[in-house]
Amino acid sequence: MADRRAVEVVPTDGSAAAARALGSRLVAAAAGEGPAVLPIGPDDPAPRAALTEPVAPGVAAVVTTSGSTGVPKAVLLSGAALAASAAATATRLGGEGRWLLAMPAHHVAGVQVLLRSARAGSPAAVMELGAGFRPDGFAAAVADAARDGDGPVSRTSLVPTQVRRLLDDAGAGLGALRGLDAVLVGGAAADPGLLARAREAGVAVVTTYGMSETCGGCVYDGVPLDGVTVELEGADEAGVGRVVLGGATVAEGYRGADDAARADFLPGRRFRTSDLGRLGADGRLEVLGRADDVIVTGGEKVAPAAVERALLAVTGVREACVVGVPDAAWGARVVAVVAGTSLDAAAVRAAVAPGLGRAAPREVRVLDAVPLRGIGKPDRAGVRALFTGGDEHHATDIRV
Repeated sequence: MADRRAVEVVPTDGSAAAARALGSRLVAAAAGEGPAVLPIGPDDPAPRAALTEPVAPGVAAVVTTSGSTGVPKAVLLSGAALAASAAATATRLGGEGRWLLAMPAHHVAGVQVLLRSARAGSPAAVMELGAGFRPDGFAAAVADAARDGDGPVSRTSLVPTQVRRLLDDAGAGLGALRGLDAVLVGGAAADPGLLARAREAGVAVVTTYGMSETCGGCVYDGVPLDGVTVELEGADEAGVGRVVLGGATVAEGYRGADDAARADFLPGRRFRTSDLGRLGADGRLEVLGRADDVIVTGGEKVAPAAVERALLAVTGVREACVVGVPDAAWGARVVAVVAGTSLDAAAVRAAVAPGLGRAAPREVRVLDAVPLRGIGKPDRAGVRALFTGGDEHHATDIRV
């Protein structure tokens, strides 16, 4: 095993102390010193033995995916790939900066915040997340960083749910957010209305697209980072195809995955994603949603993301999730849940039906909040269960 590298499991619990300890181990691993790091969250089970077996010498981090396509997989990230990602991010944002970690440290986005800040010469500031994400806690973390001797923070990475909370609160948290020169928004599709609202409020939001297999976000505001390639595999006559990302930020592969999953790592350091996309007239990538989320109803293909955008344009709707459920006559029917202010399900459906035609949801339900999973992605399985008689899903407060 002399040519292999040990893997160290590093638990996190939402505390700043645990995140800082993880950051130190990641910096060492990325520099080729000490074992590779497998970070786990407070609710994660102990990793399977196969995930902790020694890895190739260049692997610095083993990051588990959220399991949106089934059993979670472990992604092998090399120190070189993580460094390429951090360097490309700094170039796109106009230089280095100190980062604030305001999301779970064990996800790839958290790993990147820790490493990017270290690259800039300062340890990342860390928000305490033991009690979940709160706007006042965000403001306090930014203020504390200005006094800790390592310099003020200028950047952070958030999921859309966090941005919405800061905007809705409209207090000190939003003021702190306005003071940053870059706010990366990823982890889930961001509603264009939310982004417009943030920009109108003076927040320097930058949308990111990527996944654990690409060291996190590698396409910013629809434009790939330097050294990153974007292809559309099997594009149809409308220009819609499977998004394939390539370049130095692509992972070494999977551990704990089946042959079908491993086949998505293509020759030439490319990764075939599960997402459909198209290139706009300006060459920017538009991600339309997961290929396996497409709903075929009465022979027509419906992209949930397009229906969700229409729902989010209805006055009072803050969140929306669209899924397909089995239907004897149509093969599948389009249904939706929405959350917002003073909403009536029938009125919401009536507002979008004329413009969507057959793609309009046949049933809409109003919840206090759209169920979420991972670091802010809609829990489509949970939403589907609401309409199919599965286990009742109570909307919960995402603890990020």
